[in-house]
Amino acid sequence: MEYAIGVIDIGMTNKKVAIYDDALRQVDARYRNFPPRIVRSEGGTEVETHDLEAMEAWFAGELADFAKTYPIRAIAVTTHGATFVCIGEDGKPAVPCVYYTHEPGEAFDERFYRQFGDSRDLQARTGTPRFKALINTGKGICFAREQFPKAFANTVRLLLYPQYWGYRLTGKTGAEGTYMGCHSYLWDQVEHTLSSVAKDLGVAPLMPGKLGNSWDVLGTVTPEFAEKTGLARDVIVTMGIHDSNSSLLPHFARKGESGFVLNSTGTWCVLMNPVKKYGFAPDELGKVVFFNISAFGFPVKTAIFLGGQEFESWSGALMGIHGRKDLPPYDPGLYRSILEERNAFLLPELTAGSGQFPDSKPRVSEGGIAYSYGDITAGNSIPPSFKNYQRGFALLRISLVMQTLTALERTGLDSGDAATRSPAEVFTEGGFRKNDAYNALLSTALPHNRVFLTDIAEASALGAAMTAKMALTGKALADLAKDFTIEYQEIPKADIPEIFPYRESWLREANR
Repeated sequence: MEYAIGVIDIGMTNKKVAIYDDALRQVDARYRNFPPRIVRSEGGTEVETHDLEAMEAWFAGELADFAKTYPIRAIAVTTHGATFVCIGEDGKPAVPCVYYTHEPGEAFDERFYRQFGDSRDLQARTGTPRFKALINTGKGICFAREQFPKAFANTVRLLLYPQYWGYRLTGKTGAEGTYMGCHSYLWDQVEHTLSSVAKDLGVAPLMPGKLGNSWDVLGTVTPEFAEKTGLARDVIVTMGIHDSNSSLLPHFARKGESGFVLNSTGTWCVLMNPVKKYGFAPDELGKVVFFNISAFGFPVKTAIFLGGQEFESWSGALMGIHGRKDLPPYDPGLYRSILEERNAFLLPELTAGSGQFPDSKPRVSEGGIAYSYGDITAGNSIPPSFKNYQRGFALLRISLVMQTLTALERTGLDSGDAATRSPAEVFTEGGFRKNDAYNALLSTALPHNRVFLTDIAEASALGAAMTAKMALTGKALADLAKDFTIEYQEIPKADIPEIFPYRESWLREANR
């Protein structure tokens, strides 16, 4: 290979260092999970925080090892959202980097909106919904300021997460739109400037003054980092990119910048629809629907739910009841009978306020009787369907399809108009690609939209590598399309008309 690209891909669970060759093929990768560091705030609150020091040592060690084999010329960083780092005068973190999953409680939540504005007004301006916990970056900053006031007062720079890692590699600071605009409350998507929340928090002067592109060169590695890793001093580091937005780039290159919705499945199911115009319908405000900003600056209407978590948790309950570990195969006849009967429904949300049904309690409703998730897992009451292993899993998979359909609608999925335009396509990637029942039912429930599985295993890392190649070569994203292939496998539509009246009944149950 002429050159190699290093990618640091930071998920909430797994951290990865990967190597891509000059043809954008992943040729090597290493993975590690870092447990949280529990710290006490200045007020005595226990908080889970990211172990930045341990992560940095591991990244450097893996890059040092890779540098012995591969001619690395560029590094790109992609990270999960809602995370920031406060930098002190010494260039090191001044405040612990708090997990966005920390739940500060209702009193904090109400206090935040009293101080910074009505949640629906903020959603309309910043594209950011009222998430629970600290999934809004602005809330995270407010929490850090309250819990670590002395440390926060020593902050001289505030960097968003991809750019923090770029800073550690280069000593340079920057910002770019995909992270600034990802459910942060920090960016006004109407005025295209830092938001009233950023200004009222007092952090606007601590942040970089302008937004760059994800593929801009932030700088070259510092002499210290070069010595530590064996990398050449002219290795470039790009500006960094939010992971969900990064996963869109391969599809932008192959399919263009519209006409599809990406259904990225994992712990979080993230459904992203690139659109031309920013704005919410009145009935969308207050729902868990929001706008990301693409790497090219246009809006991406997004809806999420904890689909992977729901699957793992409910699967664990069924496995516990039956003493089994296998996943039953898709039996179309069984699923069709459940849909036709319309008597049993598995309903969200295990993590309140995380998805499209924030007022729904996690339960199975069967024969008009509600069986709570807590009672089921405690063995206090088992719904009739859960006494049959295959039937219980069928209810779970059907529920995930129902949630996905609502999320797709919230993104503005275009079902098309035969006279004027083609329906949008749906691309599913991630963990649910192997769920035959989910994919068959989802395709069937979308009669006007073609549904495909893609063969991209790690789209966020590939997208980050693409930004590095753009920086190295000066090529546009579309020019990279010939460097890689994506297999789009269309899912045929089955003849299951029962899915449509079942969904109406499922929605009534979820909204009770």
